[in-house]
Amino acid sequence: MVPEMVEEKVDVVEKINRNETVEAISVNYEENGILLVKEIKKEILSRGAWATVMFLYQEYDRANSSYKPPKISLRRYQKKNGNYIQRSKFSISGEKQAGLISQKISDWYREFGGVVAGGSSDDAEA
Repeated sequence: MVPEMVEEKVDVVEKINRNETVEAISVNYEENGILLVKEIKKEILSRGAWATVMFLYQEYDRANSSYKPPKISLRRYQKKNGNYIQRSKFSISGEKQAGLISQKISDWYREFGGVVAGGSSDDAEA
C-alpha cells in the first residue's frame, strides 16, 4: 500500500494555531510528503481546559511500504494561551491489549458498583 501523499506544507505556527479547538486536534503526522501516522478515527472523551481524546491510528512501515495494524492512543491536552497542548499520552499497542484493558475496566465497575476510588460515572462528560 502506498502512503497517502500530503500536498501542502504547513509551517510550525500554523500547526500550533490549528489546535484552538478540541475538534482541530489530530495525530496525523507527515514527513517529506509521506503520511507516517494516519488518523483513522477520533473520539473526544472530555472537553474544557483539560481535554481527553482517543485516537485510532496507523503508523507507516517504511521497510514494507505499508501501514501497520491499527493502534489506539489516549491523550490529554491542556488549553493554554488559546491552544491545546499535549501533556500526556498512552498507546494501546494492539487488539489483545485493548481487550484486556476493556475487560478489566468492566470488571472493576461491576465489582465496585460504578464507583472506583471515589469517582463517579459523570466524571468524563464529553
